Amino acid sequence: MTVLDAPTADAYPTRVADRPSLIERSEPTVWGSSTPGLASHDDLVAHDRDGFHTVPALLSPDEVATYRAELDRLATDETIRADERTIVEKTSQQVRSVFEVHRISELIARLVADERVGGRARQILGSDVYVHQSRINYKPGFGGGGFYWHSDFETWHAEDGMPVPRAVSCSIALTDNHAYNGPLMIMPGSHRTFVACVGETPAEHYRESLREQEIGTPDPESLATLADRHGIAVLTGEAGSATFFDSNCMHGSPNNISPYPRSNIFLVFNSVENALVEPYAAPGRRPEYIAARTFDPV
Repeated sequence: MTVLDAPTADAYPTRVADRPSLIERSEPTVWGSSTPGLASHDDLVAHDRDGFHTVPALLSPDEVATYRAELDRLATDETIRADERTIVEKTSQQVRSVFEVHRISELIARLVADERVGGRARQILGSDVYVHQSRINYKPGFGGGGFYWHSDFETWHAEDGMPVPRAVSCSIALTDNHAYNGPLMIMPGSHRTFVACVGETPAEHYRESLREQEIGTPDPESLATLADRHGIAVLTGEAGSATFFDSNCMHGSPNNISPYPRSNIFLVFNSVENALVEPYAAPGRRPEYIAARTFDPV
């Protein structure tokens, strides 16, 4: 399956007006409530209500150790570090992320196809799924950079041409997530509101945004409105736990100034029925390793 040639009508215009706006979502969050799978009824109810659900101990302690060793291997491999798919911190030059990691690592490729991961994504999205994006994130102690508040869908819509928010992300913790080592934060329920951002997308914006995003970030007033409406959940948990969250959740994470690292595997599944078209608000496509444009089902 290959990319479509032209954009469909834009239900979520962003980066095209001189002021931000809030657009209420019309699509469901859980598309496959009757699809069999490992997610329980309560999991799906929480996912629909909050935009996310957590899975304690998705990986066993032995699996955590195996994947952590794989992350260490990738971070110290000079060939991988020199690859364009590897992003380093702006100041420390430590590895921040490695993209398209399921193409680099056979271990992570098998994890993508695991029913505990890819199967849950199919259940939530109600269709076959493909990997839109995969990466590993490193947030070392004493300096791991944060990610400012954002909706992934806003970026994937504007810069990649994802038509609607029918995608789900899976973040698998390989270190314990504490309140003090830069954990994931989500505004529960924010997935129901799309924040249209201001600012024209520069050419090859991804080269800077993957280190520190500025274009496509919500304005303070919109963020305050969503936070007042929904509150902020700080997601902590032991290594091996996972969070599945909707592509339009407003989320972010602070800098890690603690001594304790935070690392995770981040996998994004998109419905094959939501295949990318041309970008809605960018001068060109981002590279395949950031936004896949072949849609072969997992």
